[in-house]
Amino acid sequence: MGPWRHFYRGAMAAQPGSEPATAERPLALATGASRGIGAAVATALQPTHRLLLGGRDAGALAARTAKLPGARAWPVDVTDPAALRAAVAEIERLDVLVHSAGVAELGTVEEAAPSAWRRNLEVNLLAVVELTRLLLPALRAARGHVVVINSGGGRNARPGWGPYAASKFAVRGFADALRAEEEPNGLRVTSVYPGRTDTEMQRAVVAGEGGEYDPRRFLRPESVAAAVRTAVLATPDAHLTELILRPTL
Repeated sequence: MGPWRHFYRGAMAAQPGSEPATAERPLALATGASRGIGAAVATALQPTHRLLLGGRDAGALAARTAKLPGARAWPVDVTDPAALRAAVAEIERLDVLVHSAGVAELGTVEEAAPSAWRRNLEVNLLAVVELTRLLLPALRAARGHVVVINSGGGRNARPGWGPYAASKFAVRGFADALRAEEEPNGLRVTSVYPGRTDTEMQRAVVAGEGGEYDPRRFLRPESVAAAVRTAVLATPDAHLTELILRPTL
């Protein structure tokens, strides 16, 4: 049995009268966890979960895991099906899967390049579908929970946001279909729709729009993470299917 399998299966036992040992906590995997909303989600879940932090930047993941006891880096390109299959091979049981990795390549229907449509769909939809599909046995084993970080763009399409909105509407449909199929197997599926959030991606979007960046206008990543934690820690009789967050300003 390799060291990763030991981490996944949680073989350590807590001492009588003590808090549960780290290895006894449920296991959560968050993609896009090196920064932004994904990193905030990891921090929010750390007190109650063991963590696998997914992302492409191994250095950034290492720095993040160093701050979160009970966390392991899970460096993988979610758009690489072969890499995904190899990365999930030893995950036998998974309690929480949070899809936070995403891109936002914008443009009008007339002007957006085909590559922008493909890139949005590849990361925001197809990677979510494939990772979930590969992990379904592990999620079913745990009667687990899938959380999809969607966007306001997954409910309302704005001019100039066509490629991104199309991918987010599509992943909304995926989450709805997954919920309908897997709820009888004990899985919960939550779509989270945050408004514009203070992240590096948002800074790039505002710069592309030619606007002035004011973080006070946006949600904080920690606020979105708190919503995810609420859904994940809901009592067994409750299934929070959709959560919508908007900035107060």
